Amino acid sequence: MGVDGWMDGWAYRWMIILLNFFFSLLSFDIAETTMSSKIVKIAGAKPIDEFEITIGQAIVDLENSVPELKKELRPLNITGAKEVELGAGKKAIIIFVPVPQQKAFHKIQQRLTRELEKKFSDRHVVFVAQRRILKKPSRHENPKQPRPRSRTLTAVHDAVLEDLVYPTEIIGKRTRVKVDGSKTIKCFLDTKDATSLEYKLDTFSSVYRKLTGKDVVFEFPANAELF
Repeated sequence: MGVDGWMDGWAYRWMIILLNFFFSLLSFDIAETTMSSKIVKIAGAKPIDEFEITIGQAIVDLENSVPELKKELRPLNITGAKEVELGAGKKAIIIFVPVPQQKAFHKIQQRLTRELEKKFSDRHVVFVAQRRILKKPSRHENPKQPRPRSRTLTAVHDAVLEDLVYPTEIIGKRTRVKVDGSKTIKCFLDTKDATSLEYKLDTFSSVYRKLTGKDVVFEFPANAELF
């Protein structure tokens, strides 16, 4: 082989190496874009962080690898995710979803939760709709439209309770006021789901406290007929 042929051979090899490198970068960019499309932040929210990228990628992986989730997950996105400390070394993952998509998430939430908890085996996963609280207008303010009840602090906090325990239902609720004025909400849940949810009750309480600053206790009543 002459010098020219030897040089042509090396040029060809370098071309192949560069093409492979280019396509690997292109594949990475496509995967990154797909992952990013799963996270749609609401106006004014903080930029996507590293933990949210991890959760977004996990959801994309499930969409591509679990046939039962592929069709339902494809049009859905999340608005954010955060990891919270529960104490005693335990953690939970809160995944926020758009309110208009919550019903669609509910259809696959149990399966999606199980699959995500396999990936993050040391943490419980909960889904909460991303709701915005509108402050109560002052006397001097004259809003053009009345504040929707669903945007009040009480309504949003009540909705968070329901989100946390889904698919079970809250069949009763009481508020206990202590001597020092502090309050604890007691939520009674449908006993038919006791077996599948009882081990998560402490997680629900801790997550609710992190999100709202309020104390809550979840229970399955011994006598459900009273509710």
